[in-house]
Amino acid sequence: MQRFTYLLLVSVLSIPLFAQTQDQHGIQLSDLDRKADPCTDFSQFANGTWHAQNPIPAYMDRWSRRWQAGEDAKEQLKNILDDVSKRTDWPKGSVEQLIGDYYGSCMDESRINKLGITPALPMLKQVDAMKSPADLQHMIFQLQELGVFVPFGLVSQPDNHNPAQTIATVFASGLGLPDRDYYVKTEDRFKDARAKYLVHVANMFKLAGYNDAKAKAAADTVFQMEKRLAENSLDNVALRDPKATDHKVTFADLKNMSPAVDWDGYFTAAKISRADLNVNEPKFMQEVDRQFRQTSIADWKTYLKWQFLHNAADSLSDPFVNENFNFYGKYLSGAKEIKPRWKRCAESTDQLLGEALGQKYVEKYFPPEAKARAQEMVKNILAAMHDTIEGLQWMSPETKQKALQKLATFNPKIGYPDKWKDYSSIKLGRDSYWNNQVAALEWNVIDDNWALIGKPTDRGRWGMTPPTSNAYYNPLLNEIVFPAGILQPPAFDMKAVDAVNYGSIGVVIGHEISHGFDDQGAQFDAEGRLNNWWTPDDLKRFEERTSCVVRQFDGYFIEPGIHHNGKLVLGESIGDLAGAKITYRAFKKAQEQHPAPTIDGFTPDQQFFIAWGQWRGDEIRPETQRLMVQGDPHPIAKYRVISPLSNLPEFATAFSCKPGSAMVRSDADRCEVW
Repeated sequence: MQRFTYLLLVSVLSIPLFAQTQDQHGIQLSDLDRKADPCTDFSQFANGTWHAQNPIPAYMDRWSRRWQAGEDAKEQLKNILDDVSKRTDWPKGSVEQLIGDYYGSCMDESRINKLGITPALPMLKQVDAMKSPADLQHMIFQLQELGVFVPFGLVSQPDNHNPAQTIATVFASGLGLPDRDYYVKTEDRFKDARAKYLVHVANMFKLAGYNDAKAKAAADTVFQMEKRLAENSLDNVALRDPKATDHKVTFADLKNMSPAVDWDGYFTAAKISRADLNVNEPKFMQEVDRQFRQTSIADWKTYLKWQFLHNAADSLSDPFVNENFNFYGKYLSGAKEIKPRWKRCAESTDQLLGEALGQKYVEKYFPPEAKARAQEMVKNILAAMHDTIEGLQWMSPETKQKALQKLATFNPKIGYPDKWKDYSSIKLGRDSYWNNQVAALEWNVIDDNWALIGKPTDRGRWGMTPPTSNAYYNPLLNEIVFPAGILQPPAFDMKAVDAVNYGSIGVVIGHEISHGFDDQGAQFDAEGRLNNWWTPDDLKRFEERTSCVVRQFDGYFIEPGIHHNGKLVLGESIGDLAGAKITYRAFKKAQEQHPAPTIDGFTPDQQFFIAWGQWRGDEIRPETQRLMVQGDPHPIAKYRVISPLSNLPEFATAFSCKPGSAMVRSDADRCEVW
């Protein structure tokens, strides 16, 4: 799996639903477990009945109303794609032709299955034909043009120290297991994963024509190469520190760091200028250099074949698709069935042609008034953050001024880009899904990424597609971004009461704003530079407050012996805590102009918190929870619900929770960062 960590502090969100009154949409009353005490387990209270009546579908690894709505939203994409793919006479290069032919070729399952491994054979034969280090270098470059970033990767990114300029960033990659700990940790769950991974790799080689003995030997070779790379990689907690991956070097420094790599040839072939660049993990690149010098061409052939098959599996026939799913989807994530093909094809179209599909999506499903309402909410919550910073007792006026200066330069992006990407140069047809994948991948790597290196940063670009049900904060551009896909009913509903909109999408907005001031975002200044703007005393007080959040999540277990790593989830947890606090403040302000009704005995304040609980109320398979605890900076949903609320006195007041209740942390233990 690729290990490049973009400096986008992305929050995995999605979509909740709300109940309806006659004229307005409110909280989902039928989901409540009224036998549960909201002061003991608010997540169960907000969602218990819904979970009891709606088990996780076989093809999903988690489920809630928001995930159900996210899957239902794919029906919208299907409607668009089914409609345009019915025709094959669209003008060449038009949005309709591109997404219609790509999706149509993906849906031609019988043709794909007839071909089997045939589409992959030319590349596999090229790997087999390697004879020299020069051949190896050329092969790695060819794979990277297709987005197979092994054993390292190179992408464009704004300069940490001058975000107005885009430079090349070299990152660690080339692992097939989720992260480095899966190769080195000794707990039984990691040993089991390694054993099953070896079987999976061998099975993939057997599908490619190897006999049992040769496939097993190939899997052992792959694992040993990946293990050496993993041993020289940063772990997930270290990767969260922007300073740990900030190593700006000259091109000459890069060549000295890993002289066995033909960087001159690479940069010439990629048409990249030999300017200063960033190397995320120098130690990793030194290990890459060692492997270039000491690993045999025969072993490199095996490793590159595996990485190619690993990345290509879902584009090949069913045996490859199913073997890939059996390990990554079923074993690691716990899903019981693979998603229907149409959903996988819609997701692939969105991934590679997202702004082409996005144009059709926003035309149909994102009216201008929704954008205007979202902009109003963002404005109100930014104002609440301003008031919060101004009122802080622990921060000095000097640092406060810098924080407010940063807040004033936030750039909200709502719905979709002002300028759409132009995909018209991609040659797509209905005959070959494989060829379409190759063409789209090459365009995304070469024309849409590498071509940006050495140029002024384009602040109009988006890091997510418009149909995406998610949001993010980018510290280098100091922007908060909310695609149209997350600004949809019922997550964001023009007919919903303020308590629901503020409690769900509002807290998402507050969460992303807060990312600018979490343990990562707070290291970037108003211009997006990795630059300390804190006084020493204020920074110390800030770190003391964040350590409270670390301790809280270190105490959250998913099963005996496995608990959250507070340092790994710190940024997201600060975002949830501050987001709930500042959005509640904005909600109270909104109530002065638009008082919300009491619904079924629930006050507006109670509705606000219930909306939050129902937004985050995912049921998650145990396997996925273990994956998340190991490598995901987001906590599992239950703790995302109860953690911030247990720190808010306003929640305790709303539900009359007494001191000592599970949902009321004592004054000594209560966390408050912003």
